[in-house]
Amino acid sequence: MSETQKTPGIIYLIPTVLGETLANSVIPADVIDITNKIEVFFAENLRTARRYLKFLNRNRNIDIINFFEVNKDTDISEIQNFLLPILNGKNGGIISEAGCPGIADPGSDVVRIAHQKGIRVCPLVGPSSILLALTASGMNGQNFAFSGYLPIKEPDRSRKIKMLETRSANENQSQVFMETPYRNQKLLDEIFSVCSNNTRLCIAADITTKNEFIRTKTIGEWKQQIPNINKIPSIFILQA
Repeated sequence: MSETQKTPGIIYLIPTVLGETLANSVIPADVIDITNKIEVFFAENLRTARRYLKFLNRNRNIDIINFFEVNKDTDISEIQNFLLPILNGKNGGIISEAGCPGIADPGSDVVRIAHQKGIRVCPLVGPSSILLALTASGMNGQNFAFSGYLPIKEPDRSRKIKMLETRSANENQSQVFMETPYRNQKLLDEIFSVCSNNTRLCIAADITTKNEFIRTKTIGEWKQQIPNINKIPSIFILQA
């Protein structure tokens, strides 16, 4: 390394709360301390990121922080430019909309390019709705698959649900997926119409909040009393 070349900074994967809850109940103190010292942030939604940093430290001056917006429309060349402060020695942080970044989150593109450029990536401990739901579901935690968001349109969505149920039965594999909260009830209707009454379904909603709801029942049992999870962040797990 030449005398003028700086050692790259570190990119931290910063966990956020999953809902309305106190930060110190789910975010470790050392994670909050590290986050408060970072000067460069990558986020899918800048407003959410700014609000979260103020949530962690209300006295922090948000206006002097360097933010870069990274979403599904961000070009790879833009991300490479965003990483210049990190290559010049500053530490950076990736903030997801909720939970841990990099899963069902465009921050994974930043991580991939960071590895290509020899930048150290450091994951920080925090709540993951996917793992918390799986551990509380009573389903197979040794063989599972996360499918992210299912197709929006029919018949693609129903076909995907049926495929996941079949795969679960054939491979004894828990199938984990999620949905945009305002489409939760529609997704439930389609699960109930496609899946066998004996297939188990875990619905994990508002995880880590005072309104947390985690239940595992068969499809047949759910049909007797359908929960109202409209607009509530939820994780779904199927096991046939």
